[in-house]
Amino acid sequence: MAKAIKLTLTEDEIEMLVDALEVDHEGYLESAKEARGNNNRADVATFTEAAERIGALMTKLRALVEE
Repeated sequence: MAKAIKLTLTEDEIEMLVDALEVDHEGYLESAKEARGNNNRADVATFTEAAERIGALMTKLRALVEE
C-alpha cells in the first residue's frame, strides 16, 4: 500500500486536479478501446486498470468538494 500524504488544497485546486484527471481518464479509455480493437489483451488490461484507478481518485476528490 502506498504511503498516505496529508495535503491541504482549496476547492478550486481540487477542481483543477479533477479536470486534469478527466482528460487522462478519457485518454486511457480510448487507449483501451484501441487495444481491444487490436486484440492486445495485455494493453486492454493495463489501460482499463489505469482508467479505473483514475476514476476512483476523481470520485474521492469530488467527494471532498461536496462535503
